[in-house]
Amino acid sequence: MSAALQGAGRRRIGRHTRQALLLPALALVLVLVFVLSLGIGPAGIGFIEALGALFGGAGEATRLIVLELRLPRAILGVLVGATLGLAGAALQGYLRNPLAEPGLIGVSSSAALGAVLTLYTGIAAAFTLALPLGGVIGAVIGVVLLQVLAGRGGGTLTLILAGIAVTSMAGALTALILNLAPSPFAALEIVFWLMGSLADRSFAHVWLALPFMVPGWALLATLARPLDALTLGEDTAHSLGFPVTGVRARLIAGTALSVGAATAVAGTIGFLGLVVPHLLRPFVGHRAGALLAPSALGGAILMVLADIAVRLPFPGNELKLGVLTALVGGPFFLWLIVAYRRRLP
Repeated sequence: MSAALQGAGRRRIGRHTRQALLLPALALVLVLVFVLSLGIGPAGIGFIEALGALFGGAGEATRLIVLELRLPRAILGVLVGATLGLAGAALQGYLRNPLAEPGLIGVSSSAALGAVLTLYTGIAAAFTLALPLGGVIGAVIGVVLLQVLAGRGGGTLTLILAGIAVTSMAGALTALILNLAPSPFAALEIVFWLMGSLADRSFAHVWLALPFMVPGWALLATLARPLDALTLGEDTAHSLGFPVTGVRARLIAGTALSVGAATAVAGTIGFLGLVVPHLLRPFVGHRAGALLAPSALGGAILMVLADIAVRLPFPGNELKLGVLTALVGGPFFLWLIVAYRRRLP
């Protein structure tokens, strides 16, 4: 008996040690991949030159490329990846569904529809920020519709069904816009944007996304304790002072603000919010709240790495970021389904 208790104690200590080291390790890896991102591109500027440009020790052309092209792209990679990873972990914890991801409640598809409308109507050609602004407005409208469909007292299943309905409607309207595109070139522009990319982004996109992302992150971060309580059931969470209605409202608002802004500036990036929590869950156990911060850092790392990867095989014609994440995430999703089917009795 004592040997069993000692073994359990050692496992608990080992788990706490892994959790304590996880965040610093992820932060260090994120810094390394961020610097790596600054040193990769068609201009042939290496890591040392890129770092020199950051601190004013390079020529004007080099500084322009690094500070105006590569730096905002890397920063957006961190912001978008952190958003998708954090939202994915929060949704999986709240819905208690390991297959949940940010697109499940219709925010991504609504934001994509809003952005596509600006392309179709020509508003995006009028001024630079019309495209991301349209995405943010689309996300807000999608969330309002989601709340109306789900109702104030609707449960988890109602929320999922409402999200599927919003996603289906937004997808259908996006397909209709593609079908009615005035020219093949306009349709191609819409399709390319829907594939997702961080290319040609500037600090204007960063400053547009941040005011929405930061409050969204703050709302999702407040869900750590409620999500841990929800693992014991909704009645237990309510008795501990975490009413499900309030938790759901913060979840939807936080996801809408952050994921809506991410989709508005980067296009549709699928599967990342699904994959990241699963990769990191073995390090934190089954505490949904403890998974939030690691998932944000892990999402940022994977997004920056994916953005680096799309620049390597085809330097003259980059692979779209959403295509790469789908190529990796699709098989991972199928593996998850098979793995969970095997666990069923």
